Amino acid sequence: MKIEYKDTHIFTEKELQRLFLSVGWESGNYPDKLVGAMLNSSHVISAWDDNKLIGLVRALDDGETVAFLHYLLVDPAYQGHHIGDELMKKIMSCFENLLYVKIMPSDPKMIAFYERYGFQQYDNYSAMVLKHFR
Repeated sequence: MKIEYKDTHIFTEKELQRLFLSVGWESGNYPDKLVGAMLNSSHVISAWDDNKLIGLVRALDDGETVAFLHYLLVDPAYQGHHIGDELMKKIMSCFENLLYVKIMPSDPKMIAFYERYGFQQYDNYSAMVLKHFR
């Protein structure tokens, strides 16, 4: 398997919908919004198997002090092949000069994965979310 990594903001609704639904994320039901989200992101690194989108990481940043990693997802059929690891390495290289890089994992099982890149949990701090799904 030869995986190609791309730095692009351009995706079709179908590509994003398939990937997001493959991992069970309800945002996959809003592919038009996902297309806009990618276009408005500071950085998007994607993984491709031929013409199939199989992984993605995206970030929002201010260019000076802080970046927020918002999505990291890999199609379950491709998990276990270090694709998430490669996506993290590529996106983290974009932020070597920032003061902070933050992530709020929605799945506690992912905490150990992010700790491998130096992320630490805050004491007495929990992420919060307000959903506007229709």
